[in-house]
Amino acid sequence: MFNKFIDRRKTNSAKWEEAMNDTKSDDTIALSVAEMDFRSSPEVVNKMVTAANHGIYGYTNVSESYYKVVQEWMKKSYDWEISEEWIVFCPRIIQAISLIIQNNTDKRDKIVIQTPLYSPLKNAIEINDRTVVANPLLYTNGRYEMNFKDLENKFSSGVKAIILCSPHNPVGRVWNKDELLKLVELCIQYNVLLISDEVHADFTFYKSHIPVGKVPAAKNNVIICTSPAKTFNLPGLEVSNIIIPNQMLREKFKYNLKQAGIFNPTYFAIPALEQAYLYGEEWLLAVKKYVLENYNFVKSYIHVNLPNLRVVQSEGTYLMWVDCSELKLNESDLKKWFFKDARVAVSMGYSFGSNGKGFIRLNIATPRKKLEEALDRILSSYPLK
Repeated sequence: MFNKFIDRRKTNSAKWEEAMNDTKSDDTIALSVAEMDFRSSPEVVNKMVTAANHGIYGYTNVSESYYKVVQEWMKKSYDWEISEEWIVFCPRIIQAISLIIQNNTDKRDKIVIQTPLYSPLKNAIEINDRTVVANPLLYTNGRYEMNFKDLENKFSSGVKAIILCSPHNPVGRVWNKDELLKLVELCIQYNVLLISDEVHADFTFYKSHIPVGKVPAAKNNVIICTSPAKTFNLPGLEVSNIIIPNQMLREKFKYNLKQAGIFNPTYFAIPALEQAYLYGEEWLLAVKKYVLENYNFVKSYIHVNLPNLRVVQSEGTYLMWVDCSELKLNESDLKKWFFKDARVAVSMGYSFGSNGKGFIRLNIATPRKKLEEALDRILSSYPLK
């Protein structure tokens, strides 16, 4: 099911078109943008075909069943009991986070991020004229951890909010209960709004994801952003669930959506989510198994053939964070190796923050033969022969 490569060139695919533009080559292999090169679950595809055949693509409302379906998914997936009223539909998580920043902080207010980090989260702070405060993750013996001592120092300087990435993109950490509890306690102590981007929540391998909202003390100052987009490969349909236990924060967010002119979901969004959450679990288990096999394949290939590279142990997401610092290449030469010489588009580590320099991020949610071809190209153009 996942071994077939589907050619997405010349389909206006952001992932593939941008990769070809960056490398100036039509035979580029894109291992960059965080979406899968697999068809979504058959249940979702069949529902989309049925909806398309209806032929009338009018304005749609959020269905009553949507709230129940999301509620049941949270219970089934994470043993997290939420009220239907906590759930607010928003097309995209990054839209939601931008609105939350605009309406819960003031210009030049400080907002913490934990670097290296998915760059649009940092951009959402900067474009709204807020101040980015970095709380760099500690990188020790190939593993990342939160630096709570530094975080408390930053909080004590007058921080208004923190954006948590859970599971973390790009380093692949799945935060444990003790880490989340300590983070929540600090947010409460310093009255810091906790905004949690949990878009990769369903893609964990060795342990279950814990929604930060499951920490009882977090209810009054947390906004949790979830979506089936990464899970079922639906990013182009624009559907996310913003879960806000605090009524005042929730009503404010609903009003902010109206201010921004965000009303109806797209025609396909809600049916896709409902089919995925209700009937897509078997497909999800299969794709996670395949991606984990890809992860082990790439890790072994790098260990045997590219020993100067180091794979950071991942606990979740379909993204691999690879340490290339032993090569001692500058960023320009490192990028040239992948983009020009190998014709493999990756995500350069420096785009995730200064402590991402010397790293790359690989998207391994692609057919294994395509991954193998990409790795063979990288090896054949290895700059330190």
